[in-house]
Amino acid sequence: MDAAEVSKLATLEDRHWWYRERRWLLARELARLPGPPGVAIDIGAAGGGNTRVLRELGWRELVIEYGEEGALTAVRRGLRTVRADGTALPLRTGGVDLVVAFDVLEHIEDDVAAAAEIQRSLRPGGTLLVAVPCDMDLWSAHDVAVGHVRRYDRDSLRRLIDGAGLTVEDLRSWNVLLRPVVRMRRRGSTESDLSELNPLVNAGLTTIIRAERLLPVSRRKGVSLLLRARRPA
Repeated sequence: MDAAEVSKLATLEDRHWWYRERRWLLARELARLPGPPGVAIDIGAAGGGNTRVLRELGWRELVIEYGEEGALTAVRRGLRTVRADGTALPLRTGGVDLVVAFDVLEHIEDDVAAAAEIQRSLRPGGTLLVAVPCDMDLWSAHDVAVGHVRRYDRDSLRRLIDGAGLTVEDLRSWNVLLRPVVRMRRRGSTESDLSELNPLVNAGLTTIIRAERLLPVSRRKGVSLLLRARRPA
């Protein structure tokens, strides 16, 4: 993702419906993990919006960010930050309790190498939380504008994580209810979808996406995939 998109993200993410719900999903997953909070890395964290959730919930956080703009934003937010490539993490083997990789693997050409590095960095029994855009049928100018290399389906994401030696515990769709709207909009898109929204539109989309918390739709096709995996003990 280029510097302009990262800057736009940092400006919008505290109030934008999509980013707020994604932080809620992260907090929900963290609440389900056994044991006390430990060491967590947020790979491809951009400005560190999700990393702040980790810190607020007691995790000892570290931002791993490749881009200069994202790393500087994370530092300005008071987050511990290292600029590094996701395929060569500057971490000792088996030293991390939790890896968060939300909307980053789709940006990395060699996602196999990135998954292997995640596996190497996790301690035995450590957890990986992943979010990725799904379904190449939704590929559009938005993906190009934000630097995506691919979109995943369930099988390709599972193969990637299984192949790295991690055990997939949960794999579900997200942003299911709004998939028809996204598909229609992306057909005519010429740039990134990330933009300031009218407050009423933002509130309406917030209501719809929060409805998914209560509805049994996670096995249907959505716009994103969420995965939880563990390094075998």
